[in-house]
Amino acid sequence: MRILITGASSFTGSHFVGALAAAGHHITASFRGSADSYTGLRRQRIDYVAQRADCVWNTGFGDDRFLALIGGERFDVLCHHGAEVTDYRSWDYDPLAASAANTRNARAVLRQLADRGGHTLVSTGSVFEPFEGSGDPQRRAFNPYGLAKHISHEVLRMEAHHVGLGLAKFVIPNPFGPFEDMRFTSYLAREWAAGRTPCVQTPDYLRDNIPVSLLALAYAALIARLPAPGSGLHAAPAGYVESQGAFARRLAAAIAPRTGWACALDLAHQSAFPEPLIRINPESAALAHPEWDETAAWDALAAYYRMITAG
Repeated sequence: MRILITGASSFTGSHFVGALAAAGHHITASFRGSADSYTGLRRQRIDYVAQRADCVWNTGFGDDRFLALIGGERFDVLCHHGAEVTDYRSWDYDPLAASAANTRNARAVLRQLADRGGHTLVSTGSVFEPFEGSGDPQRRAFNPYGLAKHISHEVLRMEAHHVGLGLAKFVIPNPFGPFEDMRFTSYLAREWAAGRTPCVQTPDYLRDNIPVSLLALAYAALIARLPAPGSGLHAAPAGYVESQGAFARRLAAAIAPRTGWACALDLAHQSAFPEPLIRINPESAALAHPEWDETAAWDALAAYYRMITAG
């Protein structure tokens, strides 16, 4: 299929492009910035994407250039993976402004897609949204970013239905792997590489950490079974469902023999629980994708950690 994707400079987005290209799809990736405006980690991801997709620069979702792109070419599927992420972990993040930016001119965009013969919109969600994930009876938003993702999807769902497009939602838990931002796993790796013992401050939270290569396989599989126009589909793949303390020990056991690092851990006594104790996706991705090579995924992750901590 011919697929247009936003957000391909992100950690997960770059891997989604890789999996979709490997599945034989023709990918066009739109980027808000110019080709020379990306540096560091995003530059590495874009270099990876550029080998697997046609890149369109200075084109943000809903702007005039995006409308011209989607109105001038035929795309079977629009994968809207991009989102406003500036200060997304802050409680000062504005969910209404973010959702407005995420869905700018959505009606015109989706009308153009439908008029040119496109059939499906794929929206990316988060396990931290309200009403997503399981284990938390209240199923509330973790933070303003989770709320913004929920509002964005509801706007897109309404507009997709209005123009007769199929809609699929792909819910992401806690991904980790090569090209990741500075997150929990990268923090542990950098401490281990420096010979220090990192402390896991929230070892009792039960979370769903998924290797990004497995997540990308699940994303490509969703594209392969897209819904008929006017219908919907929901995918919520799960990875390693366990406490953060147990996952840290799993990571240490995998990384130590591959790097020679000691990979010692200190698990704090957790007494504060500002977030829900449990929030996980319900569908085992490993069971759904027996072709996934877990050993190769750990090998790739260890190699990546060695690279980013060298020198």
